[in-house]
Amino acid sequence: AVKRAAIAADELGIEFLTMYAFSTENWKRPKEEVDFLMRLPEEFLAIELDELIEKNVRVRVMGDSEALPSYTRKAMDEAVLRTQHNTGLILNFALNYGGRKEIEDCMRSLGEDIAAGQLSPEQITAELIDSRLLSGGLPDPDLLIRTSGEMRLSNFMLWQLAYSELWFTDIYWPEFGKEHLLQAVAEYQRRTRRYGGR
Repeated sequence: AVKRAAIAADELGIEFLTMYAFSTENWKRPKEEVDFLMRLPEEFLAIELDELIEKNVRVRVMGDSEALPSYTRKAMDEAVLRTQHNTGLILNFALNYGGRKEIEDCMRSLGEDIAAGQLSPEQITAELIDSRLLSGGLPDPDLLIRTSGEMRLSNFMLWQLAYSELWFTDIYWPEFGKEHLLQAVAEYQRRTRRYGGR
């Protein structure tokens, strides 16, 4: 599903695609399931990384990598390193990521700078916060696609999704394909984004 979505997004001219691979809350799942999920990046990239490189895809990762098993970290680091000069689609994996934790860490960082006299409260802007988030350097998502019939954000990019369009589907992620992405994009194109205006 990751490969299908990434290739379809690239064919559509989409420049940035972030996938929620593992949340900070997913550690609460049974150990066997967590172990299985932690092996997926290694297995996926061993098979698909060469094709992603050939397609000029650049891999990025955001989340707390320190808590990840060494083999997961190694696989992701290799993918980031080997694709760092690619100029096509940016495929951003949110791995051991949580939106609230991201905001908490950002606020702590800003607070430390204020305490050290390197920043004044008046200097804190939305743009500065954007730059301190894990997604720094990426634009806010235009569209959030939520699969599996779930109707919630599940602690995903809470700051960045402020004005994103939302699209929900009952299709489970393993079955998600190009036709579903096309359907979501077509629905997005029919909407009018006002950003609070008229």
